[in-house]
Amino acid sequence: MELKVINTEKFSSTMRDRAIDLANRRVLMTKFPGSEQEKDFSLPANCGGFGRIHHFRRNQGVDWPSNPLPIDPALHFLGYPPQDEIEVQVFQNAVCSWRCWYCFVDFDLLSANPKHSEFKSAAELLDLYLKERNRPAIIDLSGGQPDLVPEWTVWMLEEIAARDLSKEIFVWSDDNLSNDFLWRFLSRTDLETLGSAANYARVGCFKGYDPDSFGFNTSAEPNLFFEQFKLMRRLVLAGFDVYGYATFTSPSTKDVRRKIREFVDRLQSEVHELFPLRTIPLRIREFTPMVQRHQPDQEIALEVQEEAVKAWCEELEARFDADTRSRAVFEHQVERTRAYGS
Repeated sequence: MELKVINTEKFSSTMRDRAIDLANRRVLMTKFPGSEQEKDFSLPANCGGFGRIHHFRRNQGVDWPSNPLPIDPALHFLGYPPQDEIEVQVFQNAVCSWRCWYCFVDFDLLSANPKHSEFKSAAELLDLYLKERNRPAIIDLSGGQPDLVPEWTVWMLEEIAARDLSKEIFVWSDDNLSNDFLWRFLSRTDLETLGSAANYARVGCFKGYDPDSFGFNTSAEPNLFFEQFKLMRRLVLAGFDVYGYATFTSPSTKDVRRKIREFVDRLQSEVHELFPLRTIPLRIREFTPMVQRHQPDQEIALEVQEEAVKAWCEELEARFDADTRSRAVFEHQVERTRAYGS
């Protein structure tokens, strides 16, 4: 399936306009019943159909690095003992600026489709969450692309604080590094709320390891690959407790090891010297929505990621000693200058 290249700036603005009600502090939220994504749930949708329970697991399989996100930052904040698997409460906003072929969300849930979405305030979502029995202590604001409506995270943290629950609930948010709306639409006070919240951390996902793999994965302009590093650098400088994901799928088997080496070079030179140790390659697996998008190039890409992750592990072993690599992901301190307006 060949898609037209997305005009990210224009499409992001369109999706934002459809997904936020500023006057009433509401965000367009995904409602899961009847969706393709629902078929992959191990537990029924909760929170009136607007939430789902997700299991984050450390083990990604043989030859893949373990995934400590958000497990370790969340457990560290909450004071819980180490675990290899956790449950989190997920809420998804109903828009996204890109169309990644491997996304576990069906595209109907990314386009502000009124059949699968409804406006909700942070207070309403938190009410639904608090009514659930055996609710997780971790809330994941996912999507979609939460940073199309960055006010959502601010409103959620403010609502949690207003109910005196900031020490009991850890908030994690996802970002596909597609836009600068965080700075464009939030005030300095909002940014300080996010950057200073002890119960909040976020992750940005690098969609590929070079422009070609990025364009293949996202259907966006390939040169936007380089913008991801600029945005991540801004997040680091702004004082956020921020981490990285990376997806290594590509239709090309050529020069994979060299390209991974250059990707790690760029992380160190353009984000922070230690940021590779805060970045976790994500193993792409098959989910119901993505199966119908499969083409021969996608099959190749699933194989390429296996070679790419071996190269990644070799690069980290060559650049960091065993003691440094063994530290918890949140212990790799990157500069945090609190430059909120940068």
